[in-house]
Amino acid sequence: MYVIEITYTVPLERVDDALEAHRAFLAQHFEAGVFIAAGPKVPRNGGVIVAAGIERDKLDEILATDPFAQQQLARYDVTEFKATRLAAGLNLPLPA
Repeated sequence: MYVIEITYTVPLERVDDALEAHRAFLAQHFEAGVFIAAGPKVPRNGGVIVAAGIERDKLDEILATDPFAQQQLARYDVTEFKATRLAAGLNLPLPA
């Protein structure tokens, strides 16, 4: 499982110009079952994605296709961890 912290490296106006494309990117990977949570940080200087069920090299390939990455609008910090406890009713995808 991974926590991806996104930090904007440009003014918000440039981020906002790519936001629709970024949301389409997120939707694609939610539908694929790789992303399980996402949203903006507070204050809005970036965002967070939680991903599961994927190998790190494949995750890196996916993140490279994010419009924020392609347009060099943000920095990505990926932390891998092993979830040893889950809330009742929470099911995570298994690694591919």
